[in-house]
Amino acid sequence: MSDANDDNVSTTTAVRVRPLEQGDFFAWYELYSGYAKFYETPLEDERAMRAWTWLHSDTSAMRGLVGVDEAGTVLALAHVREFERLLENDRGLYLEDLFVDPEHRQRGVAQAIFDHLKQEARDRGFGVIRWITAEDNATARRLYDQVAEKTQWVTYDINLG
Repeated sequence: MSDANDDNVSTTTAVRVRPLEQGDFFAWYELYSGYAKFYETPLEDERAMRAWTWLHSDTSAMRGLVGVDEAGTVLALAHVREFERLLENDRGLYLEDLFVDPEHRQRGVAQAIFDHLKQEARDRGFGVIRWITAEDNATARRLYDQVAEKTQWVTYDINLG
């Protein structure tokens, strides 16, 4: 998860969270490029187009949301998917990516996305919303520490490519 940076909210922007639409491509691409740059991951056009296709596919678990202002300007992106929790015998939402346009940070945009996700998860009877972030992402972690509980779990990857 990226630099949500909504700690110490100074001004509030009215934000509506809605599903990602085909017409959002260029705004989404700009934000997704910023997300990739933040994590020092090159974003070639082929990768971006594959991600865009997944976000609009009926067979992909991943879907996109955007936070927009009163004028409809896209301020943030969020990519989420459902997952099963076998021991808890319920389902959850996994927040794969979150990125707020740097010009609109500290205005409640990320908080609006979290509020939307919490309401959706409650409405659907889910038990949790989960995400990971880089340990050194201190700015975003200040917000995350306000909206969630840091868990004891450690993440491992086996890179195959």
